[in-house]
Amino acid sequence: MARVERTQISLTTEQAARLRRIAEERGTSMAALIRDAVDRVLPDEDSPTMEERWARAFAAIGTARGGGGNVSEDHDRYLSDAYQDWRLK
Repeated sequence: MARVERTQISLTTEQAARLRRIAEERGTSMAALIRDAVDRVLPDEDSPTMEERWARAFAAIGTARGGGGNVSEDHDRYLSDAYQDWRLK
């Protein structure tokens, strides 16, 4: 983990309660949640912007070719078959 600097912030009672609840649900600390939130709002200058990330994601659309099957239509059946095969091993 990167070196951290201790600081003090003031939260409303409701904000603190939400942070405590979410931190407990996720098995993490309130401080870690706050650091993640800061990174989302104030990304590192070297990090791609959200627009750049979306552009890269959209650029990938249509670049791969499938085997001509119908996985998108019958994915549940394929998944069930794969689990069945796995259980038999």
